Amino acid sequence: MTVPFATSARSTLGVEWEIMLADGRTGDLVPGASAVLDALEAASAHERHTITGELLTNTIEVTSGVGDTVAEVMDDIANAIAAVRTVTNPLDIELLCAGSHPFAQWYDQQVTDKTRYHKLIERTQWWGRNMMIWGIHVHVGVEDVRKVFPLIGALSLYLPHLQALSASSPFWAGERTGYASNRALVFQQLPTAGLPWPLTDWSQYESYLDDMVRTGVMADATEVRWDIRPAPHWGTIEVRACDGMSTLPELAAVAALVQVLVEHYSRELDAGRRLPTLQPWFTRENKWRAARYGLDAEVIVDSDGTQRGVADHLRELMESLAPIAEELRCAREFAGIGAILEQGTSSTRQVLVAEAAGGDLREVVQHLIREFRAGPTLRDHLASLGH
Repeated sequence: MTVPFATSARSTLGVEWEIMLADGRTGDLVPGASAVLDALEAASAHERHTITGELLTNTIEVTSGVGDTVAEVMDDIANAIAAVRTVTNPLDIELLCAGSHPFAQWYDQQVTDKTRYHKLIERTQWWGRNMMIWGIHVHVGVEDVRKVFPLIGALSLYLPHLQALSASSPFWAGERTGYASNRALVFQQLPTAGLPWPLTDWSQYESYLDDMVRTGVMADATEVRWDIRPAPHWGTIEVRACDGMSTLPELAAVAALVQVLVEHYSRELDAGRRLPTLQPWFTRENKWRAARYGLDAEVIVDSDGTQRGVADHLRELMESLAPIAEELRCAREFAGIGAILEQGTSSTRQVLVAEAAGGDLREVVQHLIREFRAGPTLRDHLASLGH
């Protein structure tokens, strides 16, 4: 099977943000996607952003246009959210985002009436019905298909860091799970989801797809649901390991880190240097540790088995990659990683709110709604950083 990799400008960026729709009073998820999409989906085709549906009718996804900078992409996302609110505000539907809804139950949710979603549920049964998960996807343009799998291999070292920074699913169906990112472990139960196979070049990927399509596992490349994958149609690498980010500044920070990492390793390839990789068993262990402990995790950072606190390792990474962030004009957004390290993740905040409320998870949902609605705009946040 020949799979063409589209032409894409190097280190350009695109972001997708999955957003929950909830009753403003009770915090229960509501099947409001059709109202939003009926009003906005067609019109968004003429904007830089798009607004589309997802697996469940309680979810919409907003997607940026292709941008050279994080700021450009975040403007698209902010414009999309503003458009959505013109529909949801009069209906008393609130928006929020996290890797999971703290107390929702799968049997109360409706699946979007599309053949691909019905086929997914029919095949995956209980696990498919339990996919009450929300995430972000960050696309970065790659100008040469020969770079794709070396880049994916090197970026896999930092999937636990990204997972820890974005951790926002400590509760599941009304229970505290003990995991910072329960979503990470739920999502990998789907066929073709989870960590990527350790492929080294595009021809191996084409062989993999040929095997999977020929045996009926999937229809095409869009059904590869790895934590990091090629997106051949767009000519990008797509990072999908992250929980849904609860605020726009946090989304911008993680997008900046992904963009900077891709550009860093692309330059290493240009210089003829071999990119680092980890044994697959270390990569798998790191994913579990990040899901369990979030920013308190210790992760394995090299093939010798050296272990480091993920937060300390991120601080070192920020220092070493700061010049690239400046060149890519995302230094202020990149600095937001430091803010997450200092202030904690959404997962940490949700647990603190729950404890303060005596375990009332409806208060956690109201907290997430307030964060999404009343938190600082990205511009206000960047101005507060003093850059």
